Parts: sequence; C-alpha cells; structure tokens
Amino acid sequence: MAETASESSGEIIIVTGMSGAGRSTVANALEDMGWYVVDNLPPQMLKPLLDLSGLASEALPRVAAVVDVRGGALFTELPEVTRALRGAREQLRVVFLDASDDVLVRRYEAVRRPHPLQDDGTIVDGIRRERQRLATVRESADVVIDTSDFNVHQLATHVVELFSDRGAARHALTVLSFGFKYGLPPDADMVADMRFLPNPYWQDELRALTGEDDAVREYVLAQPGAEDFLDTYTRAVADVLAGYQRENKRHSVLAVGCTGGKHRSVAMAAELGRRLQDVAGVAVRVAHRDLGRE
Repeated sequence: MAETASESSGEIIIVTGMSGAGRSTVANALEDMGWYVVDNLPPQMLKPLLDLSGLASEALPRVAAVVDVRGGALFTELPEVTRALRGAREQLRVVFLDASDDVLVRRYEAVRRPHPLQDDGTIVDGIRRERQRLATVRESADVVIDTSDFNVHQLATHVVELFSDRGAARHALTVLSFGFKYGLPPDADMVADMRFLPNPYWQDELRALTGEDDAVREYVLAQPGAEDFLDTYTRAVADVLAGYQRENKRHSVLAVGCTGGKHRSVAMAAELGRRLQDVAGVAVRVAHRDLGRE
C-alpha cells in the first residue's frame, strides 16, 4: 500500500513476529514486488540501513528488513530502536506476523524443527517465551497479520493487497465479514455486530442464499434500523480513518459480524465498504472470512 511512486521512495518495512507465522513468505512476496529485502538484520543495523536507503533512494526505493528472535540478545533492543527511528522516518512501518499457538505447533511439527526458544523444553514452551518477549513489539506494530487461516499462497496474496501501490491512498481499510460462532478476527481494529437485524436464515426462500445475493441484500438493508446504522456508523468510521491517517497508521480491519457470517454481515460489510470508499485517502477492500463455511 505504497503512496505514489515518488512518495514511496525511501519506504522501509520492519517484518517481525512469531517464529512460524510466515516471515519468509512475507519477505519473498515483498521481494517479488520489487522491495529490497534484508533477512535476520540486528535491530542496531536498522539506522545504517535507513541512512543507506535515503542516500540511494533510486537504487533502494523500498526496503524490508526481517528482524526476529534469531538475533538473540540484540533483538531485545528492537522496541527502543524502532521508537528512535519513527521520529526520523515518516515512512517506517512495523509489520507483526502472528498465529494461534496450536497452528504454530502444527507448523513446527510438520517441518520437524525445534522452536528457536524451546531450549530443552517443548515447542509450546518456546512459543510461550517468544510471546512474552514480543508483547511490546506486537502492541506497537503498525500492521498485525494473523496467518492462522492462511496457506502460503493466501498469505502472499494478502501481502500484495496490503503493500502494492494504491495511487494516493494513505490508508488501506479491510472490511471483513465474519461469523461470531467461528470467533472474532484476531487482527480486527473495529468490530460491528449485525445481530440486531432479523436473520434471513429464518426465511425459507433466503436460507440457501448469501449476503452477496440481491434478495438477501435487499432484505437486510430494508430492515428497521439498518439505514440509520449505516449512516451513523459510516460517519463514525470516517472520523476514525481520518485519525488513523494523522497518526500514520497505514492499515486497519473493520470486522462486521453476524451469527454465521453468511447473510447479514456479508450484506452490511459490502454496503459499508461501498460507502467508505468516499473517505479521502483511504483504499477499501471487502472480504468475507466465513462465507461458504458450514
């Protein structure tokens, strides 16, 4: 989600997060998009890298640095180094990759490799230690990507959607429909609950359809309170997005939920996405997490 070509000059992304959450996949995707990627960089080397990218802006217009616990004791200085750099570089972003513990365990078991922090313990012990060490980094990240439900191809596609050029957009908003019975999206910045609307599931002629079908969309939008909610919530989110841009937050997720993520949330997410496209400086993407799930 770079700015224009001239504005993207000198951009740098710090890619970090949980081991096994997909750092290599993200690095490869960025490299395929033309970013200059440096892997396993000690945090203390970020300042020289920034200086280098500034001096060679044409040769290194966009740089991604992968920083992780393999740096050992040096990694503990990442939060302090990042804070110091933010004041000097407006286009610095930290991307944190995460996944649920059970997914991380399965991934390590699949490749039959130990976790870098498990020592003489188990993979779970290593994951627990890493979460404790990364808590501050995750909290201050500009973008958090939960990769639990992604395969490598889906994650690469997501990275392209987030970081490819988007004209003059300063902020990328994902409006994501979901079903509460499958759990809240862990990377949601805002959550809207559509269960105040009647459920089309109980209409025999609508049950097999989804919120992408005109009949369901028209039914949902015609319900008492739907239009008032859309008007009020769109204005509120527009104010939030303006604030995100002032704070240089480049990406956010608006999660729109209903019971199963099939009818109400899908229709309302699409309508919110359509209305929010008019917010200045924002590129909007609509996605449906649980559409098609049983």
